[in-house]
Amino acid sequence: MNVEQAHELARSLLEDPLPRRWAHSQGVAAAASALLSVLELDGETLVQAAVLHDIGYSPAINTTGFHPLDGARHLREQGQTDDLVVRLVANHSFALLEAEERGLRGELESEFPLPEQAGLVDALVYCDMTTTPDGARTTSGERISEILSRYGADSVVGRFIRRAEPGIRAAVGRVEERVARHR
Repeated sequence: MNVEQAHELARSLLEDPLPRRWAHSQGVAAAASALLSVLELDGETLVQAAVLHDIGYSPAINTTGFHPLDGARHLREQGQTDDLVVRLVANHSFALLEAEERGLRGELESEFPLPEQAGLVDALVYCDMTTTPDGARTTSGERISEILSRYGADSVVGRFIRRAEPGIRAAVGRVEERVARHR
């Protein structure tokens, strides 16, 4: 699968049933594309993972209610996506912590081990956690606040995002530092 095919797959799964999620995915992909000019990363992989990261929300493939796992399983079943992209989708934005909250950590870890490419993992966190639900740029702090206000602090997502916040802020900081050094 190439970037264009990834974009089309995400569009087909998200645009009609979840237009706001589709706008977010497009914004995350745009953020990934913008990073390519300043960071030495596997750009094809990052942009594919960025546009595909939330496909698991699609009602057509949502089976567990945990979008990283559902999205990765769908991509694996399709058999057209590079394993690294699949593992990035499964593990995006500290998904292991949310999987733990949902009692799915063992499944996620055994099926889709966390990629060893820390730069790509950080870059995907940065792109996701600095993009609003409508696809606009924001700060990680504002994004975390928005997630908490949307889901509530005591929800599964609220508990997860509070646990993930230090890691999110650190990953975003590492990417911002690399971008600043490049300029």
